[in-house]
Amino acid sequence: MPDTRSAPVTVPRVRATKVREGHEPLVMVTAYDAPGARIVDAGGVDMILVGDSVANVVLGYEDTLQVTVADMAHHVAAVARAEPAALVVGDLPWMSYHVDVADTVRNAAVLIRAGAQCVKLEGGAIRAPMVRALVDAEIPVMGHIGLTPQSVNAFGGFKVQARDDEAAQLLIEGAEALVGAGVFAVVVEGVPEKVGAAVTDALDVPTIGIGAGPACDGQVLVLHDLLGLTARTAKFVRRYANLADDATAAVARFAADVRSGSFPSDAEVYH
Repeated sequence: MPDTRSAPVTVPRVRATKVREGHEPLVMVTAYDAPGARIVDAGGVDMILVGDSVANVVLGYEDTLQVTVADMAHHVAAVARAEPAALVVGDLPWMSYHVDVADTVRNAAVLIRAGAQCVKLEGGAIRAPMVRALVDAEIPVMGHIGLTPQSVNAFGGFKVQARDDEAAQLLIEGAEALVGAGVFAVVVEGVPEKVGAAVTDALDVPTIGIGAGPACDGQVLVLHDLLGLTARTAKFVRRYANLADDATAAVARFAADVRSGSFPSDAEVYH
């Protein structure tokens, strides 16, 4: 698919993108290194999320709680070196914005210096003071509500959130508090379709859905999930390739060629 972007994607451009106002839905995909960033950017995405999901997708952890600000800065820098036209979103990891406003700003600044153009944090109204401080420091912020993976222990697992009317209303109020504090977009994860639509209707900034239904102003998936590089995926994931199978077959062919003596051939050696 050709890249239809006419210029690098910016925070104001994303903030102005509401589907109900006639805009196309936003596309966000994760990437954790320069090759991944080049792939997703060439595919024409609007935003690259350098997610704390690097913990379980790339680094082998069971959840996202193990990565640090230094880890995230390392991966943000790798993505930024690819010089993508897409907006680079740096994920603030667990405990980097939960305790102190000043620490929150300092930690976000580390990701901005590494190459992120904005940061993302999880949680609703309780995060409003952190968002205000970041915005005051001229660091753009994306919110994240619903199934927030950093809350896995509090939730008792990765469970769909806001299944009843009271919880849905609290979720909407939390999203509105984030917007009031200054976020330019909100990720909505792991909620019923009607709740995703209600949050989207209530906000004047775009929502980016992941397991939140088609009514959101955009969608995000993990690159490794959509390419078929992960063994387990959630219900909301659609695989667009099966690269794990292709890669395994390619390595097996290489191993067979080495063992048979057919690699390297005469054309693959220096004379």
